Amino acid sequence: MLQRIFAPNPFTGWHFLAIILAFFGVIISVNLFMAWNATSSWTGLVVKNSYVASQHFNEVTAEKRRQLAMGWKAVPDYADGTLILTLHDATQAPIEGAIITAKLGRPSYEAEDHIVQFAEGEAGIYAGSTDLASGVWNADVTVTGAGGDLWTRTLRFTVQ
Repeated sequence: MLQRIFAPNPFTGWHFLAIILAFFGVIISVNLFMAWNATSSWTGLVVKNSYVASQHFNEVTAEKRRQLAMGWKAVPDYADGTLILTLHDATQAPIEGAIITAKLGRPSYEAEDHIVQFAEGEAGIYAGSTDLASGVWNADVTVTGAGGDLWTRTLRFTVQ
């Protein structure tokens, strides 16, 4: 009787088939889940046509160098539904009378992207009203100075 209870079941081809199907089923399921997550979050596109963008490389590089030479700095801060940008030049003097817009969005997710307009309060301090959830955010800031100077920068900040 004991011999019959503890007798090993023979390993058949059906057992092997079930193991192989389960193994590859898990792998394929995980790959499909990861592919769906990858395509439903960030497209990965930085420019629509990389060849056309490459034709303007020298102009874009010259513009970035011009903006770096200006020495402008922007420091973001977020609290209570208000994004605050503090702007100053290379001599730490506040930049006054500027027109500022920013495209806010997550670094890897486009669904929450939106535009914020800023208004100047104190000298060099600009505030824009927006509701941001906690996490990491990018602000593509465009500043037009009082003298018509254009300055752009991408700022990354964290909302607690």
